Amino acid sequence: MQTKWLVLLAVGVGTLMSAMSTNVVNVVLPVVTREFGAEVATIEWVITVYLLVVSGLLLSFGRLGDLRGHKPVYVAGFFVFMIASPLCALAPNAVALIAFRGVQALGAAMLFSNSPAILTRNFPAEQRGQALGLQSMMTYLGLTLGPSFGGWLTSQFDWRAAFYINIPFGLLGLVLSIYFIPHDPPEKNTERFDAIGALTFMIALVALLLGLNQGHAWGWTSAPVLGLIALAILFAVIFVRAEKRDASPMLDLTLFRQRLFSAAVASAVLNYICVYSVLFLTPFYLIQGRGMSPAEAGLMLTAQPLVMAITAPLSGTVSDRIGSRALATLGMIVLAGGLFFLAQLAPDSTQNQVALGLAMVGLGTGIFTTPNTNALMGSAPRHRQGVAAGVMATACNTGMALGVGLAGAIFSTVQSSGGSLFDAISAGFFAAGLAGILGAITSAVRGSGASAQ
Repeated sequence: MQTKWLVLLAVGVGTLMSAMSTNVVNVVLPVVTREFGAEVATIEWVITVYLLVVSGLLLSFGRLGDLRGHKPVYVAGFFVFMIASPLCALAPNAVALIAFRGVQALGAAMLFSNSPAILTRNFPAEQRGQALGLQSMMTYLGLTLGPSFGGWLTSQFDWRAAFYINIPFGLLGLVLSIYFIPHDPPEKNTERFDAIGALTFMIALVALLLGLNQGHAWGWTSAPVLGLIALAILFAVIFVRAEKRDASPMLDLTLFRQRLFSAAVASAVLNYICVYSVLFLTPFYLIQGRGMSPAEAGLMLTAQPLVMAITAPLSGTVSDRIGSRALATLGMIVLAGGLFFLAQLAPDSTQNQVALGLAMVGLGTGIFTTPNTNALMGSAPRHRQGVAAGVMATACNTGMALGVGLAGAIFSTVQSSGGSLFDAISAGFFAAGLAGILGAITSAVRGSGASAQ
């Protein structure tokens, strides 16, 4: 087997592990809440702290990979993730579990921010889409397997097994990474790590995501949420000004002068707004609106990632031949169509109609994701691959938070105005569909070039 495919295997194991771990935790939280006797508002921080730590550090670890080599940072990510996983399993209370999840997120940020750069460096341009597509497939397989696997582990053992399972996956990925990912010495230059840029960016992004994440709970016009948004804007301005003056900026803002790069980032944000609106709204429709059990709803929701897992590698392979523009645009159009279809669901819609809408969303996302990532990574110079990967991952996490925030705000507003549950869900899907149309436009206007046509 050629080394590049073993590199893909190493990256794929890390991707599967981290994706599966995310969804496994979502499933076991009700059990954890009951065992610790914690309030739901407290235990939600097991998810929130993971989101905030990963998002805040993606760009920093991507930049560190550019400066020190992507392999050492990636391998360190496995070590940190594996150490944190049994600590999560041994947590004596909710506060300890939240703290150890923060450590686990530290390792995940190292993995997420360097894996696309490693694949881009080890695969020729004509196979880059195929490799990124297969990595996306591992992500969607992890998201698909997570709920059922986590539920099975919890029923057979207890919730702590959901964290212990990361150890064998982590060991396998670690061994593969150490032996098969080639050493990648950084480009010879005198650039240094921009600590001020890293700090200001992290504060700005964490403040923004925290405000969006807690807006539905604290109130969108409450002082804490407005204060966090203001803090995010302040530090974003400080960050941009500092980066423009720094000789070795953490984020090379000149990347955004390329229409292909900036359009791919904007499209990724809009795509994740759509996807996470679906993940937020659909359980309300299935469980509260249709009276399904969580297990039945979870099974129905697998329609989306299953289609994504099948479509992503095929779309990536095709993008190597025809470029990203047509596929990314088509994907967002199909995604928007799926959202508008879901917006028409009624209290008496059949399960087949629900599954069809979710499958359309999965198909559009699968067509879009890999070509868009391929275009973004291909447009960045070799010594900025880690930063490009960090930007892409940050865009996805920001879109995720925006999607949940947007869907939650519309859902709450419609219901508080006297609308029914189904009216609120329909309005949320319709707004997400409009975001999908906007994403199709940003995909269509990306610049020309090998990766764009």
